[in-house]
Amino acid sequence: MDTVLKVTTPEGIELALHPAGPVPRVLAWLIDLVWRFAVLFVLLMFLPMLGDVGQGIWLLVFFLLDWLVPAWFEARRGGATPGKKALGLMVLRDDGAPAGWNEALTRNLLRFADFLPLMYMGGLLSMIISPGFKRLGDHAAGTLVVHKPSSAPSAPVPSVDPEPPPAALDLAGRRALLDYAERYPQLTTERAEEIAAAAAPMLAPDSRSPAQRLLAMANHLLGRARSESGSS
Repeated sequence: MDTVLKVTTPEGIELALHPAGPVPRVLAWLIDLVWRFAVLFVLLMFLPMLGDVGQGIWLLVFFLLDWLVPAWFEARRGGATPGKKALGLMVLRDDGAPAGWNEALTRNLLRFADFLPLMYMGGLLSMIISPGFKRLGDHAAGTLVVHKPSSAPSAPVPSVDPEPPPAALDLAGRRALLDYAERYPQLTTERAEEIAAAAAPMLAPDSRSPAQRLLAMANHLLGRARSESGSS
Protein backbone atom coordinates (compact mmCIF):
# COMPACT_ATOMS: atom_id res chain seq x y z
CA MET A 1 0.00 0.00 0.00
CA ASP A 2 1.35 3.43 -1.01
CA THR A 3 1.61 6.31 1.42
CA VAL A 4 2.11 10.07 1.30
CA LEU A 5 5.22 11.97 2.35
CA LYS A 6 5.28 15.75 2.70
CA VAL A 7 8.64 17.38 2.02
CA THR A 8 9.83 20.94 1.61
CA THR A 9 12.14 21.61 -1.33
CA PRO A 10 15.23 23.84 -1.03
CA GLU A 11 13.13 26.58 -2.68
CA GLY A 12 10.60 26.38 0.16
CA ILE A 13 7.85 24.66 -1.86
CA GLU A 14 5.89 22.03 0.05
CA LEU A 15 5.28 18.85 -1.95
CA ALA A 16 3.09 15.84 -1.24
CA LEU A 17 4.98 12.85 -2.64
CA HIS A 18 3.50 9.40 -3.16
CA PRO A 19 6.27 6.80 -2.78
CA ALA A 20 5.90 3.78 -5.04
CA GLY A 21 5.40 0.46 -3.32
CA PRO A 22 7.09 -2.85 -4.18
CA VAL A 23 4.57 -3.96 -6.84
CA PRO A 24 4.95 -1.08 -9.35
CA ARG A 25 8.70 -0.99 -8.73
CA VAL A 26 9.06 -4.70 -9.48
CA LEU A 27 6.99 -4.28 -12.65
CA ALA A 28 9.19 -1.36 -13.73
CA TRP A 29 12.29 -3.46 -13.06
CA LEU A 30 10.89 -6.30 -15.19
CA ILE A 31 10.21 -3.92 -18.09
CA ASP A 32 13.77 -2.61 -17.88
CA LEU A 33 15.06 -6.18 -17.72
CA VAL A 34 13.15 -7.11 -20.90
CA TRP A 35 14.42 -4.23 -23.03
CA ARG A 36 18.00 -4.68 -21.84
CA PHE A 37 17.92 -8.38 -22.68
CA ALA A 38 16.37 -7.54 -26.06
CA VAL A 39 19.30 -5.27 -26.89
CA LEU A 40 21.81 -7.90 -25.78
CA PHE A 41 20.02 -10.62 -27.77
CA VAL A 42 20.10 -8.58 -30.97
CA LEU A 43 23.81 -7.88 -30.50
CA LEU A 44 24.41 -11.57 -29.83
CA MET A 45 23.09 -12.33 -33.32
CA PHE A 46 25.72 -10.21 -35.07
CA LEU A 47 28.74 -9.65 -32.83
CA PRO A 48 30.00 -13.30 -32.91
CA MET A 49 31.04 -12.62 -36.51
CA LEU A 50 33.73 -10.31 -35.09
CA GLY A 51 35.27 -13.05 -32.96
CA ASP A 52 36.99 -11.97 -29.76
CA VAL A 53 36.39 -8.30 -30.58
CA GLY A 54 32.67 -8.94 -30.82
CA GLN A 55 32.70 -10.77 -27.50
CA GLY A 56 34.50 -7.82 -25.90
CA ILE A 57 31.96 -5.38 -27.30
CA TRP A 58 29.09 -7.53 -26.02
CA LEU A 59 30.56 -7.65 -22.51
CA LEU A 60 31.12 -3.88 -22.54
CA VAL A 61 27.52 -3.23 -23.62
CA PHE A 62 26.30 -5.66 -20.94
CA PHE A 63 28.21 -3.72 -18.27
CA LEU A 64 26.93 -0.35 -19.50
CA LEU A 65 23.31 -1.51 -19.71
CA ASP A 66 23.40 -3.11 -16.29
CA TRP A 67 25.19 -0.40 -14.31
CA LEU A 68 25.57 2.96 -16.06
CA VAL A 69 22.63 3.33 -18.45
CA PRO A 70 19.99 3.16 -15.68
CA ALA A 71 21.90 5.85 -13.77
CA TRP A 72 22.03 8.02 -16.91
CA PHE A 73 18.26 7.74 -17.34
CA GLU A 74 17.64 8.68 -13.71
CA ALA A 75 20.11 11.59 -13.71
CA ARG A 76 19.46 13.04 -17.16
CA ARG A 77 16.09 11.79 -18.43
CA GLY A 78 13.58 13.01 -15.89
CA GLY A 79 14.51 10.59 -13.13
CA ALA A 80 13.03 7.55 -14.90
CA THR A 81 14.30 4.52 -16.77
CA PRO A 82 11.99 3.26 -19.57
CA GLY A 83 10.39 0.85 -17.09
CA LYS A 84 9.76 3.55 -14.50
CA LYS A 85 8.44 5.89 -17.18
CA ALA A 86 6.00 3.23 -18.38
CA LEU A 87 4.70 2.82 -14.81
CA GLY A 88 4.59 6.57 -14.12
CA LEU A 89 7.44 6.47 -11.59
CA MET A 90 10.47 8.69 -11.08
CA VAL A 91 13.48 9.01 -8.77
CA LEU A 92 13.82 12.11 -6.57
CA ARG A 93 16.10 13.14 -3.76
CA ASP A 94 14.69 12.96 -0.24
CA ASP A 95 14.07 16.73 -0.31
CA GLY A 96 11.96 16.47 -3.48
CA ALA A 97 14.66 17.82 -5.81
CA PRO A 98 15.62 15.93 -9.00
CA ALA A 99 18.22 13.20 -8.58
CA GLY A 100 21.69 14.00 -9.92
CA TRP A 101 24.60 11.85 -10.99
CA ASN A 102 25.80 11.22 -7.43
CA GLU A 103 22.43 9.91 -6.28
CA ALA A 104 21.74 7.93 -9.46
CA LEU A 105 25.15 6.25 -9.49
CA THR A 106 25.04 5.44 -5.78
CA ARG A 107 21.60 3.82 -5.86
CA ASN A 108 22.44 1.79 -8.98
CA LEU A 109 25.92 0.67 -7.93
CA LEU A 110 24.49 -0.59 -4.64
CA ARG A 111 22.02 -2.90 -6.34
CA PHE A 112 24.42 -5.74 -5.55
CA ALA A 113 23.62 -5.19 -1.86
CA ASP A 114 19.89 -5.31 -2.61
CA PHE A 115 20.43 -8.58 -4.50
CA LEU A 116 21.68 -10.34 -1.35
CA PRO A 117 21.05 -12.93 -0.07
CA LEU A 118 19.15 -14.11 -3.17
CA MET A 119 17.20 -12.51 -6.03
CA TYR A 120 16.89 -9.03 -4.50
CA MET A 121 15.39 -10.33 -1.29
CA GLY A 122 17.41 -7.78 0.69
CA GLY A 123 16.04 -4.89 -1.35
CA LEU A 124 12.47 -6.21 -1.17
CA LEU A 125 12.66 -6.64 2.60
CA SER A 126 14.09 -3.13 2.95
CA MET A 127 11.21 -1.68 0.91
CA ILE A 128 8.62 -3.48 3.02
CA ILE A 129 9.93 -2.25 6.37
CA SER A 130 11.19 1.23 5.39
CA PRO A 131 9.19 4.47 5.35
CA GLY A 132 8.90 5.55 1.74
CA PHE A 133 9.51 1.97 0.51
CA LYS A 134 13.26 2.52 0.24
CA ARG A 135 15.61 -0.22 -0.84
CA LEU A 136 19.17 -0.24 0.49
CA GLY A 137 20.47 1.78 -2.45
CA ASP A 138 17.86 4.47 -1.79
CA HIS A 139 18.93 4.72 1.85
CA ALA A 140 22.57 5.19 0.82
CA ALA A 141 21.79 7.67 -1.98
CA GLY A 142 19.12 9.65 -0.15
CA THR A 143 16.52 9.01 -2.85
CA LEU A 144 12.86 8.10 -3.20
CA VAL A 145 10.99 6.39 -6.01
CA VAL A 146 7.64 8.15 -6.30
CA HIS A 147 4.59 8.20 -8.52
CA LYS A 148 5.09 11.03 -10.97
CA PRO A 149 2.70 13.89 -10.14
CA SER A 150 0.00 14.37 -12.75
CA SER A 151 -0.01 17.67 -14.58
CA ALA A 152 -2.40 20.05 -12.92
CA PRO A 153 -3.43 23.63 -13.65
CA SER A 154 -1.74 26.37 -11.66
CA ALA A 155 -3.31 27.09 -8.32
CA PRO A 156 -5.45 30.25 -8.32
CA VAL A 157 -4.03 33.38 -6.78
CA PRO A 158 -5.33 33.71 -3.19
CA SER A 159 -8.24 36.13 -2.93
CA VAL A 160 -7.08 39.35 -1.25
CA ASP A 161 -8.58 42.83 -1.55
CA PRO A 162 -6.73 44.41 -4.48
CA GLU A 163 -4.24 47.19 -3.93
CA PRO A 164 -2.45 49.14 -6.67
CA PRO A 165 1.35 48.87 -6.65
CA PRO A 166 3.16 51.86 -5.11
CA ALA A 167 4.73 52.73 -8.46
CA ALA A 168 4.32 51.83 -12.11
CA LEU A 169 5.78 48.38 -12.76
CA ASP A 170 7.47 47.36 -15.99
CA LEU A 171 6.61 44.07 -17.67
CA ALA A 172 9.29 42.14 -15.77
CA GLY A 173 8.07 43.51 -12.44
CA ARG A 174 4.46 42.59 -13.17
CA ARG A 175 5.50 39.11 -14.25
CA ALA A 176 7.54 38.61 -11.07
CA LEU A 177 4.62 39.77 -8.93
CA LEU A 178 2.18 37.41 -10.63
CA ASP A 179 4.65 34.51 -10.48
CA TYR A 180 4.98 35.02 -6.74
CA ALA A 181 1.20 35.05 -6.29
CA GLU A 182 0.78 31.87 -8.36
CA ARG A 183 3.46 30.05 -6.37
CA TYR A 184 2.19 31.31 -3.02
CA PRO A 185 -0.15 28.33 -2.32
CA GLN A 186 2.81 25.95 -2.71
CA LEU A 187 5.17 27.89 -0.43
CA THR A 188 5.51 27.42 3.27
CA THR A 189 4.44 30.48 5.28
CA GLU A 190 8.03 31.13 6.34
CA ARG A 191 9.36 30.96 2.77
CA ALA A 192 6.55 33.16 1.42
CA GLU A 193 7.29 35.85 4.00
CA GLU A 194 11.03 35.55 3.40
CA ILE A 195 10.61 36.19 -0.33
CA ALA A 196 8.15 39.04 0.24
CA ALA A 197 10.48 40.68 2.78
CA ALA A 198 12.85 41.56 -0.07
CA ALA A 199 10.17 43.91 -1.43
CA ALA A 200 9.31 45.44 1.95
CA PRO A 201 11.55 48.55 1.54
CA MET A 202 9.56 49.52 -1.56
CA LEU A 203 6.19 49.28 0.21
CA ALA A 204 4.49 52.02 2.18
CA PRO A 205 3.94 51.29 5.90
CA ASP A 206 0.90 49.07 6.45
CA SER A 207 -0.46 46.74 9.11
CA ARG A 208 -0.50 43.81 6.70
CA SER A 209 2.51 41.57 6.13
CA PRO A 210 4.65 42.04 3.00
CA ALA A 211 3.28 38.77 1.62
CA GLN A 212 -0.33 39.96 1.93
CA ARG A 213 0.63 43.27 0.31
CA LEU A 214 2.17 41.51 -2.69
CA LEU A 215 -0.88 39.27 -3.08
CA ALA A 216 -3.12 42.34 -2.98
CA MET A 217 -1.06 43.98 -5.74
CA ALA A 218 -1.18 40.81 -7.82
CA ASN A 219 -4.98 40.78 -7.51
CA HIS A 220 -5.01 44.41 -8.63
CA LEU A 221 -3.00 43.50 -11.74
CA LEU A 222 -5.22 40.51 -12.45
CA GLY A 223 -8.35 42.62 -12.08
CA ARG A 224 -6.98 45.20 -14.45
CA ALA A 225 -5.91 42.52 -16.90
CA ARG A 226 -9.37 40.93 -16.83
CA SER A 227 -11.10 44.27 -17.29
CA GLU A 228 -8.81 45.14 -20.20
CA SER A 229 -9.44 41.78 -21.88
CA GLY A 230 -13.18 42.14 -21.30
CA SER A 231 -13.31 45.57 -22.94
CA SER A 232 -11.37 44.52 -26.03
